Amino acid sequence: MIKLTPRAQASAKWGYLSPVLAVFLTLIAATVLFWGLGKDPQLALYTFFISPIENWYGITELLVVAIPILLCAYGLALCYRASIWNIGAEGQLLLGAVVATTMALQFVDSDSFWAMPLVLLAGMVGGMLCSGISALLNLRLNCNETLVTIMMNYIALNTLLWAVYGPLKDPSGYNFPESALFGDSSLLPILFEGTRLHFGLLLVILALVIVWVFMSKTFLGFQIKVLGLDKPAARMAGFKEKKLAAMVFLVSGALAGLAGAVIVTGSTGQLIPAISPGYGYSAIIVAFLGRLHPVGITLAGLLIALIFMGGEMSQMVLQLPRAITGILQGLILFFLLSCDVLIRYRIVFTVKLPGFTAAAKH
Repeated sequence: MIKLTPRAQASAKWGYLSPVLAVFLTLIAATVLFWGLGKDPQLALYTFFISPIENWYGITELLVVAIPILLCAYGLALCYRASIWNIGAEGQLLLGAVVATTMALQFVDSDSFWAMPLVLLAGMVGGMLCSGISALLNLRLNCNETLVTIMMNYIALNTLLWAVYGPLKDPSGYNFPESALFGDSSLLPILFEGTRLHFGLLLVILALVIVWVFMSKTFLGFQIKVLGLDKPAARMAGFKEKKLAAMVFLVSGALAGLAGAVIVTGSTGQLIPAISPGYGYSAIIVAFLGRLHPVGITLAGLLIALIFMGGEMSQMVLQLPRAITGILQGLILFFLLSCDVLIRYRIVFTVKLPGFTAAAKH
């Protein structure tokens, strides 16, 4: 017989082992899934997880995909540390891309040094605008932040579609829904010749360091942790709950908006409807899989980026449907939530034989 018994205190060991076990169980489930689809599991796993990064160019592409995911995830981690359930990184990314494009199109024929900083700053402002509306509705009108941020995702998506079919549409683009190509002054520099890996990688490293130091070394970071763990205690300590909540909303939106700006200035060079296959939503999984720690988030972001690349590779090589990417991401989240039960509960195996009872705890 198997039953769960509460632990006296949460297990720190399982806090770290749970994500590892979740990934392992996902690989087992993926093997069964590939077998059920009539594919050789060994070939499918190799195609999905090894083939995309078996050379230098593949590794650089992995980093290109991971950049926007990580920028969104670092911001979301701040919100979740404060127990603010921001589900709107996708919308903040999209609106950031729209505003960044609006700025970039002002510099198409310019070689100004200020073009790139202004485009990136515009993207951050766009993301902050999206998250700021959510913060206002949540903090002033007491609207549920989960529902509000989800709603803003759809508003941002339709704003993007309106922009590429309307005011930002390239008049010389043969009626395709896309903006004009950006000028060279608005494009992120390439770090390695012959690859698409751009300056956004350095922005990710900078964001990693800033978020890590902020959360672990500053008093504001400490206040955010206390707010997330025990709001009544934060109020008794005199922490300004609404100001802290507004700050993490805006910082999260700025990082997601920066991710949108990085995509249009580094990966696509223009605004198109499909700039994001769901990076903002995937960042939610990354934040929790990485245990809201910048280093853990970085490792989880690389894994999710690999799943995106593996999904594309499997479509070309194995003729698997595009939905396989979302299925594997969903499996990771499912197993992570399931394994997290072990943090607060023990699994007790009890074997009853005539005249003898044995129990094992895990």
